Amino acid sequence: MQHRITQSTVYQQCPRLVTHLMGLAELPVSSSLSPSLLHLVKLRASQLNRCGFCQKMHADEARHDGESQGRLDVLSAWRELNCFTTRERAALAWTEALTLISNDGVSDAVYQSAADEFGAADLIELTTVILQINSWNRLSVSLQFQPDVKEGEA
Repeated sequence: MQHRITQSTVYQQCPRLVTHLMGLAELPVSSSLSPSLLHLVKLRASQLNRCGFCQKMHADEARHDGESQGRLDVLSAWRELNCFTTRERAALAWTEALTLISNDGVSDAVYQSAADEFGAADLIELTTVILQINSWNRLSVSLQFQPDVKEGEA
């Protein structure tokens, strides 16, 4: 692996990047988006973008906040399993559509499902979270940020 710009160098050289990206995920008090839902969204986008750094971080955060390992293990198969709620399914479909937007755009069905489930205000907030994680993923993947994973870690 070729040496690339380090995470600490990025943060030191461009502190506005962290400030602005973190600002995208600052939700208003009125938001009904739960931490659990946001963990699933961030983890799913990171899986799609093959961002190991963010996958590790968001899985750890989700477990810390009480998410079950079983649901995290099967997140990529969310369409086939009944352990995800209707709300989570709408959010995950919206996440996939936005993350993979160059493939198929965003269908009316996916939009309508998300709009019906979240309403305008929370759909906009969810969209900003998805924009944020996709930006972090692109930064982390392009510069090959490495998660702290210890051998034998479960």
